[in-house]
This record gives sequence, C-alpha cells and structure tokens, in this order.
Amino acid sequence: MDQHAPTEPARALRLGVAGPVGTGKSSLIATLCRQLADEMRIAVVTNDIYTDEDARFLRSSGVLPVERIRAVETGACPHTAIRDDISMNLLAVEDLEHDFTPLDLVLVESGGDNLTATFSAGLVDAQIFVLDVAGGGDVARKGGPGISRADLLVINKVDLAPHVDVDVEQMLVDASAERGDRPVLALSRKQPDTVDALCDWVRALRDRHTSGQHEPSDPGPMAPHFHAGETEPHSHAGEAPHAHA
Repeated sequence: MDQHAPTEPARALRLGVAGPVGTGKSSLIATLCRQLADEMRIAVVTNDIYTDEDARFLRSSGVLPVERIRAVETGACPHTAIRDDISMNLLAVEDLEHDFTPLDLVLVESGGDNLTATFSAGLVDAQIFVLDVAGGGDVARKGGPGISRADLLVINKVDLAPHVDVDVEQMLVDASAERGDRPVLALSRKQPDTVDALCDWVRALRDRHTSGQHEPSDPGPMAPHFHAGETEPHSHAGEAPHAHA
C-alpha cells in the first residue's frame, strides 16, 4: 500500500442533542452554529412530531445557510425516531453529508422528550443531554440514561437560577454524583465563558473523532416509562413506532 496515498476524509461527527421540552436544545444548537461556523462545516437535523418549528427557528436565526438545516417530522414519540426506528433521521443526516460534503459536524436535535430519552449509537457518535434550572434543582438527581451516561450533561439557563430559587452549585454536585467522571457543564448563552467551555468540548470531541480516538458509547435503552392512559410502565425495545395518546 502506498503510504503517501491520500486518505478519505473522516465522516462528519454526528452529535445528538436531547432533553425535555423547553430546556433550550434549539438555543444551544444555535449557539454552537454561531460560534463554530467559521471553523467547522456544520449542518443540522431537527425533530418535531408534526411541525418543523425548531428548523424554522434555526433558519430564522441566520446561524447557517437555510439549506443546511433540515426537519424531520416524526409523527410519533420523539424518542422513537432517535432510538427505535432511526431511518428518517439517518436518511436526513446522510442526505446532508452527500449534498454538502465534506462536513465536519452534523447536529441532530431530538424532539422535546422526558428524562428517559437517548439516541441510538447507530445514529449519532456522541450525545449531549440538556436540563435547565427552571425544571427544578432536584431534576439532576432523578437520573435516567441521558442524565447518567450521555457524553455531556448541560445544565442550561444558569443565569435564571436566582429567579427560580435554584442552587446551581448543588445541582452540579447532584449531576456529578449521577455521572461519575463524565463531564457536566453549567451553561448560559449570556455568559461567554460557559459558551467557550461548550465550544471547546465540541472541538475536542471533533478532534478525537477525526483522529479515530473517539469510541462512541451507547447510554443504554430508555428506562421504563408511562404514556397517557397507561397504568403499567413499559420500554420501547423491539416495538414498532407509535404515537402518543
């Protein structure tokens, strides 16, 4: 083999962003695009059940060319399309990589879900789970696969903590207790040092991915949970996609 032959460029890093409704996933993605667009070639896939609202928000914010932001309308539980039947999302990601090759980073935003949601390792190489202080200071210690085992846990909107009587430091301690040595980041888009820390984490992840040093890990299946009208908890392993009541 010719050691001087050119090598194929690394596939884009695929980074999932999940978390409950209203925690600031779209805002976090907009912040990353705004900060990193001059140094990385980025595209985004959003997920909503019946709308393209998150994609429209990102397009209107002007953080990327609009054609690099694509929407998936899942028509079912948000976690179904990122965990159980990833075909729609995988196709959207692969189409972006084909249309705009080479890309450095594809961000995949889950529809707002509960604390049990995780991405399939077949869809993303790494995942961020987002909580926010407005959800309550105790939410970080409630656990779940996303909180405990996502590659990065973000405690978002920390600038609001005084207004909702949340002790951010205690929330970070609780989160760290759930996560062991996995990183936790306090974030506010109004606090530049926290935005810099988020961007540095993504840069380092991208470098490890490009060099082949990043080993994707699966946080594990969703924990058993309830849907409206159910009396017994269940998980989705092996189930067909379904819609909420």
